Amino acid sequence: MRKPRVRRLVLLLLLAPLATAAAADEIGSVDTVFKFIGPDHKIVVEAHDDPGVQGVTCYISRARTGGISGALGLAEDKSEASIACRQVGPIAIPKPIKAQEEIFSERTSLVFKRLRIVRMVDPKRHSLVYLTYSDRLIEGSPQNSVAVVAVDRGTAIPLR
Repeated sequence: MRKPRVRRLVLLLLLAPLATAAAADEIGSVDTVFKFIGPDHKIVVEAHDDPGVQGVTCYISRARTGGISGALGLAEDKSEASIACRQVGPIAIPKPIKAQEEIFSERTSLVFKRLRIVRMVDPKRHSLVYLTYSDRLIEGSPQNSVAVVAVDRGTAIPLR
């Protein structure tokens, strides 16, 4: 009876990176290291639309580990990432948003490491601040990047 549970758990762990990868639109990538077997190491640029703020997209560039372990989803990607968030259309905030909220999270290793994007509201400057960083169960990384999108003073930023 335990074997089916273990098999199911292993299958879920192997498929989890594929499920979270669909949340971003890959804009493009460049190879950084040739790997004889498996995909090359890359820098990938992805677009993440803010789910709570219409008209804002964050672009992240980050390393993606290749090789056999990268192809199988077993590799651990580097912690460094860069973010640039821009107004790509009229900004609208249809529902109240939190003053600080994680808007994206993706595994960058099999179990213990995640890349995150957090949106923070700066009401004094009427701006949205986006922070990207990587954390790990045992030891996180101080590597981070920040971007700011100024919101027109005529557009309310409703907070909950």
